[in-house]
Amino acid sequence: MNPTVERLKLIFLGVFAVMLVAIMVWQVGWIWPRQACEKDHKWWDNSQRVCAQPVLISDITGRTIQDKQAEAAARQAIAHPPAAAPVKR
Repeated sequence: MNPTVERLKLIFLGVFAVMLVAIMVWQVGWIWPRQACEKDHKWWDNSQRVCAQPVLISDITGRTIQDKQAEAAARQAIAHPPAAAPVKR
């Protein structure tokens, strides 16, 4: 067989193998973690590949949401159980 054809065949097989490995790394490193994070209703940051739990500002500051319907809607939106009342000092 022509040596040029043999060389091209090996080049194409090598490129195919490299692309296959790259796709598997992408799938395992980026796609599967993102899907698992979104399944748990968390926020996925694709640039840093971080799965974060959303937090209400009222949980951080200790200020309460005065409107109970708004508080229930906010907690429902982030799938967060009601927190205990903050301790006043």
